[in-house]
Amino acid sequence: MMTAGRTRGQQRRLEWSLLAAALLGLVAWLSTADSLSRMNHLVQDAGLRLLSRPAHPDIVIVAIDDPSIAAIGRWPWRRALHAELIARVSAQQPRAIGMDVLFNEEDLDYPEDDVLLADAMRRSGRVVLPVLRRGHGPSANMADLPWPAFADAAAGLGHVHVAPDNDGVVRSLYLQEGPAAAPWQHFSMALQCVAASTSASHNSPQCNAAHAAPVADGAAATERPGSGPWQRADRTLIAYAGGPGHFTTYSYIDVLRGQVPADAFRGKYVIVGAAASGLGDMFATPVSEQSRLMPGVEVVAQVLDGRLAGVRIEPAATALNTLFNLAPVVCALLALLLLGPFVALLTSAALGVVTLLLSVALPSWIGLQFAPAAALTGLVLAYPLWSWRRLSAAAHFLRLEMERLQRDGLSMRLQHRPGDSGDFLEKRINAVERASRQLRDLHHFVSESLQQLPSPTIVCDPQGRILLTNMAARRHVGGDPQVPLQGQSVVDLLHDLVHTGTGQPLVTQDKLHNHHMPEQSEGRDAQGRNLLVLCKPFTDLAKAGWLLTLVDLTDMRRAQLQRDQAMNFISHDIRAPNASILTLLEMQRAYPGRMPDDELMLRIERYARASLGMAENFVKLASAESQEYRMAPLDLVAVLAETVDDIWALARDRGVEVTIATAPETAPTVGDRALLSRALANVLNNAVKFSPEEGTVQCSIVQRGAHWIVSVRDEGPGIAPELQGQLFAPFQRLHDRSHPAIGGVGLGLALVHTVIHRHGGTLEVDSDVGRGAEFRLVLPLGS
Repeated sequence: MMTAGRTRGQQRRLEWSLLAAALLGLVAWLSTADSLSRMNHLVQDAGLRLLSRPAHPDIVIVAIDDPSIAAIGRWPWRRALHAELIARVSAQQPRAIGMDVLFNEEDLDYPEDDVLLADAMRRSGRVVLPVLRRGHGPSANMADLPWPAFADAAAGLGHVHVAPDNDGVVRSLYLQEGPAAAPWQHFSMALQCVAASTSASHNSPQCNAAHAAPVADGAAATERPGSGPWQRADRTLIAYAGGPGHFTTYSYIDVLRGQVPADAFRGKYVIVGAAASGLGDMFATPVSEQSRLMPGVEVVAQVLDGRLAGVRIEPAATALNTLFNLAPVVCALLALLLLGPFVALLTSAALGVVTLLLSVALPSWIGLQFAPAAALTGLVLAYPLWSWRRLSAAAHFLRLEMERLQRDGLSMRLQHRPGDSGDFLEKRINAVERASRQLRDLHHFVSESLQQLPSPTIVCDPQGRILLTNMAARRHVGGDPQVPLQGQSVVDLLHDLVHTGTGQPLVTQDKLHNHHMPEQSEGRDAQGRNLLVLCKPFTDLAKAGWLLTLVDLTDMRRAQLQRDQAMNFISHDIRAPNASILTLLEMQRAYPGRMPDDELMLRIERYARASLGMAENFVKLASAESQEYRMAPLDLVAVLAETVDDIWALARDRGVEVTIATAPETAPTVGDRALLSRALANVLNNAVKFSPEEGTVQCSIVQRGAHWIVSVRDEGPGIAPELQGQLFAPFQRLHDRSHPAIGGVGLGLALVHTVIHRHGGTLEVDSDVGRGAEFRLVLPLGS
């Protein structure tokens, strides 16, 4: 068995290693692939929204908005208006003015307006104009530049491109874009460069001199091909400060009318751009609320805000992102290997939550954005995959164990039953459940028979701690027969039993621990009794303990063979009581008069009653499971009242009060009255038997939806939640140790479960240790 256990352990570790290798390989691949971008974006966008911060006070937007369009007229406007705007803003000495409006052509209708605009730009010395890429795709290397007069008058140029993701949401941009030989900086960087050039105290960013300065090379400036393909560099994530409308904004028409504060633009970065409906670029962003789009001028302001606030977010490097995804999956796999299923499930869930929280928080903590979808996928897959493997291994183990049980002769009741599922695992479970029921039956019969044995019998572990004794053993040591000896040391209990020849103790700690106990040894105790000590280790579990039987050789040596035979009969199911009866009759026939007739009849009656009781309980349970029910309309209130009356005598003897706390006038249903009465009586019997003296058992009937709830609550010792699953299995006595005086074979609640189930109802248990128990019989309403 140890070899088989090691083999299963090695197989388990091998399967875990293969699963871990495959899953970690998948996570590593997903960490570098773009197949889970949507899931990554969900988490990353949540992180960006958590970065929300107050708008930088040095950024002001002048919006070409709907009120301005309504007041001035249809776009495009005369450039004289823009010249006036620049003059009014420049009068307040801003740091820089960003005109996010493309002036790439000459105004043929009003050429004097171009002169005014260029002159306003030149006088201001703070104006930055945008550059746009013409066309799309790798071959598009043409740029739309401002008209040469404007480019010459502007203090700087910058591109206003963004880099939308596959879902169309703008999360990032490139700080450098343009022909490979001389790319342009982003519009926000150009604004900072212009501000730095006009203020020596201002921290200057790294400015591209070629594109911060004006470009004036004639007409070619408006459509300048690059010296090489269009390139983009220095990708950065936009650290959004907030959603649309986050920054201080003034309407274009209000600025022209002078309806803004006198110092509204002093020392500010002023960005002028379109915000009116249908005018200019509008982008979906991670911080947009209710699908509200953000104007391009606000996106520029967001980028500038992040740069001024020193907030920079970059995508984590591939290797670092892969490590970030692998770490929680490795921890989850180790939990699956080392911890129990429930703890491993909780650990996997906790790792998933931690991974999500870190993914959301790390951009603000260290400026790195991770893509956690691969880790979350691995965590989601780890538990079910490992559970599938363990389930497969369990099914294989169950099949092998069933074959072994069948070879050992425990297949007599494993035939197919109506209603059994065709699922292979359920077949295995049903078969093992039936075989386990046989083993529980056998264990129950052995325990019951052990109690009836006339010889003191003790079961102990290798250290001599008593696990099980019978009443004869308790009488042998002179203690109270009702007080169990479990937990005491058999060495201390039999310390006065010494070898008849040497005077040495027969039962010692060393002999038990080292398995040197002889199978038979004779000794004498302090009371002068000659005893034969029969000692047997458990056959297949040699290290699990010992079975000690004390035989009084003074009066019953000749009965030794019969007692040995009785011990053998114990292992053969329900035949033990009947076999004991036959043994007594044969002894009386061989030795007439040796045993008084009254004692003989009492023993035969006890064995017969034990056998009859077991058989009767079996018959009741079998009838409840197989017989055809006599279904008829009945009133549950009347059934409950009759059952309470029937239990009155038992309750009175035990000093327990049984009451009906709540019940309607009638509770009609359809069922077998006799079986329902028996089931309810079993529940009430248990409640009364386990209630303390002067305790109360409360019964009630209430309606819940389409069902009647018949509840019985006692004030007994309660049932631990982990044991409640065994309540309704046959031969389950959960209070053998706490209430050994309460008899029964553990079939009462099994009958209740069967009857209620066959009536289309269910059983509910609400209990915990020390607070009593409530059994609820849920039955359908009568039609």
